[in-house]
Amino acid sequence: MADDDITDELSSNPLDEMLCFNLYAAARATNRLYTALLAPWDLTYPQYLVLKLLWSRESLTVGEIGKSLMLDSGTTTPLVRRLETRGMLTRTRSTSDERVVSVTLTAEGRALDEEMTDLTGAIGTATGLEMTDAVSTISNLRTINENLADALASAAKTGTRKAPR
Repeated sequence: MADDDITDELSSNPLDEMLCFNLYAAARATNRLYTALLAPWDLTYPQYLVLKLLWSRESLTVGEIGKSLMLDSGTTTPLVRRLETRGMLTRTRSTSDERVVSVTLTAEGRALDEEMTDLTGAIGTATGLEMTDAVSTISNLRTINENLADALASAAKTGTRKAPR
């Protein structure tokens, strides 16, 4: 089989033309790279995201973390608990409302910020995008995410199973 035949065969893959598949593939590739880069700290990507949030805000509630990560409390609580078990943060239940749990970095959790400073830049470099293209891509992805959330909410209200037009 000639090189041109292989190229034609690959480009005829119907998935290559699907936006959703390319989003999925890019997310998987990003997660695989983060997995490799986070291995020295034995952290998962979601754990890193929790730390990243706390490095910028010092203290958040479990609910605020879940909202920022777009996760429900059933997923966020165990994630936070694992980081607490590792000594990277503490959880404190509110005295005025026991449903509210505040999450704060420990000295060990804060120290990781310095150690992991270059991770986001390494991912950015790996994408091969220039800064203006990266900013534009982030903007487009936010728009896609908002539009898909709106479409899901609309479908849930109407109980429809048809794709919006």
